[in-house]
Amino acid sequence: MVLQPVEKSSPERRFRSSADRYATCYASRSLSHPVTVTDMPIATTMAGVDMRLTAGSIRELHWHTAAEWSYMLAGSARITAVNADGQNYIQDIYPGDLWYFPAGVPHSIQGLNDTADGCEFLLVFDNGSFNEDSTFMVTDWLSHVPKEVLAKNFHADVSIFDHIPENALYIFPGPVPPSIEVDCELADGALGTTPTPFSYPLSTIAGTPLENGSVKVVDSRSFPISTTISAAEVTVNPGGLRELHWHPTQPEWTFFIEGEARITSFASSAAARTFTYQAGDIAYIPPSYGHYVENLGSGTLKFLEIFNSALYQDISLTQWLALTPPELVSAHLNLPIDFVMSLNKTKAVVV
Repeated sequence: MVLQPVEKSSPERRFRSSADRYATCYASRSLSHPVTVTDMPIATTMAGVDMRLTAGSIRELHWHTAAEWSYMLAGSARITAVNADGQNYIQDIYPGDLWYFPAGVPHSIQGLNDTADGCEFLLVFDNGSFNEDSTFMVTDWLSHVPKEVLAKNFHADVSIFDHIPENALYIFPGPVPPSIEVDCELADGALGTTPTPFSYPLSTIAGTPLENGSVKVVDSRSFPISTTISAAEVTVNPGGLRELHWHPTQPEWTFFIEGEARITSFASSAAARTFTYQAGDIAYIPPSYGHYVENLGSGTLKFLEIFNSALYQDISLTQWLALTPPELVSAHLNLPIDFVMSLNKTKAVVV
């Protein structure tokens, strides 16, 4: 029996970033643009936020029940965090760099002005239902604690707390912080800094050059703190293709940084669907769905493949066929034996 290809319901949902339509704007001209399972019902394992902070603006001290992975898209920011052992971490993040905060670790983000007026970054959480509105914020918490309890906790006079904000600030304007050396000295503690960095300088790591592009893979083997999220930064030259492949056990949450792309995703049972994407769009590809990513534009296509997993894994169709007895492949696909034997036994990634 030969199954005829038909299109069924989409295996991914298209979502285009649009600050004027979806984002929440704050007094500091900063923006927050969430994408959760509410926007993409199929995306049950990861949620994202495209956030912009003007120089000096602060994403207030907070923590949440989901781990947070981030990729700096533009500009720069200073992150701070403290772990359960009382060790702190302060670092400046630049375009192409990452950070990761495990669930429950308190942290902050502040826009800088050394490369631009603030920054824009992608946040990804390891829970598709996660919503930034449900974060635990220090201003929100302290506004619900009696002042006499605050005074007792901090060994201070009650009057010190007369001006605690009545509501959560979330994002608010502030002065650009001093040099990182000054901040590190001012926040220096007896227990020192965290032994495992919360950030990773991906921008300084050379990508693996490929036939028609490049790739950088980052997971817990290179970024040990990132135990629930792994990723690949992929570039595809004009006319190039992220080869036919699939990811065995984890869905792919794809964010397009620049360029135009086409994805056809194969869902088995003769079901497939094709979509086009551009910068700011997100695709979600369930585990084991065969797919490719083709550059449709005249410029470079750049995107992130993000996974809710400690390790990055993919299976190349070409490599699979090349490492299978050629007569077996030929019998399936009616391909000449000499062609099958010429297939690349090394994973090409981008062709």
